[in-house]
Parts: sequence; C-alpha cells; structure tokens
Amino acid sequence: MLWTGVQWPVTMITKILASILLIWMIACLGFAADKKPLSDDAIVDQVRLHLAADPDVKGGAMTVECKDGVVTIGGQADTMKSKDKATRLAKKVKGVKQVVNNLIVGEKPAAK
Repeated sequence: MLWTGVQWPVTMITKILASILLIWMIACLGFAADKKPLSDDAIVDQVRLHLAADPDVKGGAMTVECKDGVVTIGGQADTMKSKDKATRLAKKVKGVKQVVNNLIVGEKPAAK
C-alpha cells in the first residue's frame, strides 16, 4: 500500500466492521434467550386457531387436547384430505412434539 499520509479510512473501516459484528452477535444472543416453551394450554389455543382458520379443515367440530407437547385431535372430519391437513396444521404449531389424529372421516348424522 502506498503511503499517502492519510490512513484513517482503513482503521475506520475495521472499527465499523467490528462494531457491526458485535451488534449482530448481541442481537443473536437476545433472540436465542427469548425461546420459552409454550404451555399445553397455549399449544391447544394455537392448534384450534389454525384448524378453525383453515377453509378445508373447518375445525369447529374437532376437539384438541395436549399433554407435554403431544396433541390429540378428535371429532369429525369431512374428508380424508381434511383429516390429513389437520395433522399437518397441528404439527406446524410451535411446541408440538407429536400429533395423534383420532378424527373420524364422514358426515355427521342429520338431526331429527
């Protein structure tokens, strides 16, 4: 490198990069410390929201229970496709370790 008498840009670039790296590392530590496991009640609420919001599943006629992150879905599903989709939706919820799908496929009997 040719000596020009002004070398501060190289020093400043190094300091700026070091500062950016330090800020990034602190931010990563902050996000990593934020991960708290969800309670079973919170998992049930989230699964119910996902099921109810999906137009194929229509989760209103389904029961959802959770014990230690294992979600059990019960009730009726209109089609096999909606039963499978209910399992996929439940697995996407944070904190769910396993899904037991006890849905029965078929229409509800007509009310008399």
